[in-house]
Amino acid sequence: MEKKSDTTHMVHKQTLYIAILVSITFGFMVGAVYTSFKLAKDHAGQAQVTGKPPHGNEPAGEAQANAEAKVGSQILKLETFLKENPDNAEAWTQLGNHFFDSNRFADAIEAYEKSLSLAPGNPHVLTDMGVMHRRNKAPEKAIASFDKAISAKPDFETARFNKGVVLMHDLNDLPGAIKAWEALVDVNPMAQAPDGQLVNTLIQGLKDKKK
Repeated sequence: MEKKSDTTHMVHKQTLYIAILVSITFGFMVGAVYTSFKLAKDHAGQAQVTGKPPHGNEPAGEAQANAEAKVGSQILKLETFLKENPDNAEAWTQLGNHFFDSNRFADAIEAYEKSLSLAPGNPHVLTDMGVMHRRNKAPEKAIASFDKAISAKPDFETARFNKGVVLMHDLNDLPGAIKAWEALVDVNPMAQAPDGQLVNTLIQGLKDKKK
């Protein structure tokens, strides 16, 4: 398998949730709208493997089927490769990423765990694993993964933002979420949510709503 550069190896996805929190005063809505957001702005070549978009008159259903078939083929290739190269952390990460894109939560977690057993402390892998734990209805494990990512890389904004979202939405811990986001603002005062909202503005809106 061709070895990628260290930069592209480390950043396959950097996943964020988008939390849109709205109050009447600040134009936020309490609640959360979640989606996967790929932050690899400086790595345009690291697109998710979702197949090519529809071209011409290609039906959307056919395009989706082709995309799923492509991902399935890549999963099979990686699984075959890993049978002979089980100590390749990068390949386990790539396999986890394909399972991530396929919404195969448990399989993604298992692949990420194997990657981390070979190359511990990768904040990107830990963060993606946290997202999978959240989608697998294990928010406490998601928080644990994000905390490990933060310990490995204290300025890793993705994990800090995700931690706040899971605390607020899944664990109903608004004070904990605010604390997590305040820690993010301490790292980067201009930190933004994926929709462009300043995290500091989001925090102030939540605090005002609590009054």
